[in-house]
Parts: sequence; structure tokens; C-alpha cells
Amino acid sequence: MFWHEKLGFTDFENGAQIETRAGRFTFNDGIWRQNGLYSPAQDQTGQSFAYKWHRRQSYDNPRFLETVGQWLRERYLDNDLDQLNSYFFDDALVLDAGCGAGMSASLLLGERLRRVRYLGVDISGAVDVAKSRFASDGLPGEFIQADLMKLPFSGPTFDVILSEGVLHHTDSVAGALKYLSGLLRPGGCFMFYVYRRKGPAREFTDDFIRDRLRPLDDSQAWEALRPLSRLGQALGDLDVEVEVPEAVDLLGIPAGRIPLQRLIYWYFCKMHYQPDWDLEELNHINFDWFRPLNCHRQSKEEVMQWCRDSALTIERFNEQESGFTVAARKAS
Repeated sequence: MFWHEKLGFTDFENGAQIETRAGRFTFNDGIWRQNGLYSPAQDQTGQSFAYKWHRRQSYDNPRFLETVGQWLRERYLDNDLDQLNSYFFDDALVLDAGCGAGMSASLLLGERLRRVRYLGVDISGAVDVAKSRFASDGLPGEFIQADLMKLPFSGPTFDVILSEGVLHHTDSVAGALKYLSGLLRPGGCFMFYVYRRKGPAREFTDDFIRDRLRPLDDSQAWEALRPLSRLGQALGDLDVEVEVPEAVDLLGIPAGRIPLQRLIYWYFCKMHYQPDWDLEELNHINFDWFRPLNCHRQSKEEVMQWCRDSALTIERFNEQESGFTVAARKAS
């Protein structure tokens, strides 16, 4: 119980409380939970992810997990698993900032989790799923429920911070990056992924759908997205390409042959498609995108500037249509 002892969380009776520099924590159902007040957008975002990660049938199967694992290894490691040991060395102190259900860390690190001191933090009740998944897989790890911009640590603490697809779900991406960088030891590594700003039609549609879902509860939003997921599935199953004769700069569309589903997906409306995924799995991805109110998109220049402002030197910058994956070092 390395992290719990370090934080003074030693009373594991239900209802036990402790005061920390990040406010009061209460022990409930096996997890220390921060008694915090969040912005309306952050609170809604946290609740939507708790709902999503508790729907384990929509993602927790070998087919889905293998696809996600391959994508993680490609972006963070360039498929060179030897790099894993250089980042996550023996006894490294690791913070998974926004761990969700613990899926990304378990898929990326795998057995390496047994040789580091891992702490998963999430603002939502997804930490309960993460704790359960780690236990069922026999993986070590500790978890607390807290706002990743208000953690009970003072100064540089961690050797590695992983934040896979989370910073853009805070109230401020730049603010979250700078705050968490302050918890990184000199020479430590910050590994994160954030969304990329898309073309104007796609940006409009993203915000339009998100706003239409706003008054619904999470289960209603999940159901409302099903027709969109079915349409994406139908477009993908067509397996046809469109020849774009000339770049449409006004919409950010390049010239060339583009699969019809991807043309619509990247430039008009996100409707995820994987040929071997079922409707629930596709809906999981679409819900992940459209439901959270905090869902910031950024440019490459903004991300690079935020790293400089946080005293981070970029070592790896993987740029894809969907977003930017960064591995950066804290100045020594």
C-alpha cells in the first residue's frame, strides 16, 4: 500500500475521513474519495465517463481491447516494446491521471505494472471499475477518486505521468498540463494524448450533437446515439471509396481517394467504424466523444506551446487525424 501510506490513508473503515492539502477524503466502498465541488461541465463530464466505463459489455472483450492496445503501442512506443522499460523503469512512481477503468494503463504496460508503483486517479466512479479490473487480472495498483487538478501531493513526486485522452476533458487543457507537470520529478516523463481540432463542418457537428444531448440523462444519450452508430456501421460496410478531384480547402478536405465512411467521419460527422466491432462497441466510442461537455480540441502549435510553458521538452510527437500523442521530459 505504498501510495496510501505515503498519503496517510491508513484507516480503511467505511466512512473514515482524512484532511489533506487537497481537501477532505472519505473512504467508501474500498476507495478513498475526495469531497470536492467541481464546475458544472467537469461534474457532467465525470458522470458521463462513470456511466460509460460501467458499461463493461461495450468494451471489455478481447477483440475491442486488442484494437485499442495496438493503437496505444503505435502512438506511444512506435511499436517498440523495449521503450516501455526506459519510460516505466523498475520501481518508477507512476501517476495515471484520469485512469478511467484502468484500461489504457493495463493495455500499454501489461506485466510491467508489476514492477512499478502505480497510482490511478479519476474524478469519476470509474475508479471502482479500474480497481475491480486490476484485481481480477491480478495486477497491482492503488486508486483514489479525485480531481486531477487538485491532488494531495506537494511538489515533484512522480517519475512518469500518463494521461491518455484525459486532459481535454478538464476545464483547461493548458492548466491541467501545467499543474500535473509540477508533480513530475526533474527528468521525469509526461505521456499524454489530446484531441486535434478538425475541419469547420466537423467541428460544428461535434458541438451541435453534444449540445442536443445536453438535456438528456446518460442512458437516454446512449440510446439517442444508436442511430448515428448504425449509420456509421452502414457506411463502413459499403466499403466504397470516393475520388475527391481537388482539395476542398474551405472544409479541410484533401484531394485523392478516401473511403466514404472516413470522408464523412473526418470532415462532417464522427461515426466510428471498425469492421469487426458490434453496435455496442461502436456506440461506446461515439458516446465517449459526444457526451462529455468538456471536450476541448487543439492545434499542434497550441500543444507544443503548452509543453514549453510547462518546462517540458518533447521527445516524441505522434500526429494523427484524431489527435496528438506526446512523450515529453521535465527539465532537470
